[in-house]
Amino acid sequence: MDDHFHRFNSMIKAWGRKDIDGVLALMTDDIVWHFAAAIAPPVVGKAKVRKFLEGFAPQIAELRWRIFHHAESGDRLFFEGVDEYIGTDGKRIATPYASVVEFRDGLICGWRDYFDGGLLEKLKAGEPLPPYVEALIARPSESA
Repeated sequence: MDDHFHRFNSMIKAWGRKDIDGVLALMTDDIVWHFAAAIAPPVVGKAKVRKFLEGFAPQIAELRWRIFHHAESGDRLFFEGVDEYIGTDGKRIATPYASVVEFRDGLICGWRDYFDGGLLEKLKAGEPLPPYVEALIARPSESA
């Protein structure tokens, strides 16, 4: 039990070090990552995930990505978390989200993140987190 969670948490730790090779080592070659499901098209394949991460990593000064609760069913991991980081521009981005991650042979082959794109855009524009979001993300986490 929780094998998928532990593997995914290893990926969070690798990303926290900006270890893109470490992140990719935990994915299948044909990974389909919906980094913003229902907002943007997915990134498909390790090469495109690498390109995405190489473009995103330089924007992050400090990572605080956390998972609050998770459940596993077969080859699927479901979780609720917050993708929080301080950008190199000094802005704090903290987006609560839910995800579904699929595994094949112990590697991530599918990943869908669901979050409020409007909140993300407000934070990127420099607006502060609303107090109700601060309370939501202040909970204890299970990860990293």
